[in-house]
Amino acid sequence: MEPSAEFLGEVEVLPAVKGRRRWPDELKGRIVAETLEAGATVSGVAQRYDLNPNQLSDWRRLARNGRLVLPAADADVAFAPLLVGAASPGDPGPAGARLDVVLDRVTVRLDATTPAGRIAEIVSALNASA
Repeated sequence: MEPSAEFLGEVEVLPAVKGRRRWPDELKGRIVAETLEAGATVSGVAQRYDLNPNQLSDWRRLARNGRLVLPAADADVAFAPLLVGAASPGDPGPAGARLDVVLDRVTVRLDATTPAGRIAEIVSALNASA
């Protein structure tokens, strides 16, 4: 039994879009930077730009690996004070002094007496797990 024309109504055939969109690296960087803002989610930002969240996650990975440059943050920049002086071996430094190594949501708090080699190992391990 053939369906009647009334049942089908009007049908519009849209041509398929061919090819992929090309995103300039500068725009990719700005979009990735939006995902790093407080309260932002990869899905929400991806939806705003009509992107697949997996594609945006790939761009974030490129940025973490230093292959995609993000724009400078507009926030005020604060610098930590630098104390320069001769330290004797085993000198614990100022009381309670510590070093924070921060990567994304991970913070590793180290004692000020932590050897530079150990700090480098920790930073390397954090970068490998990112």
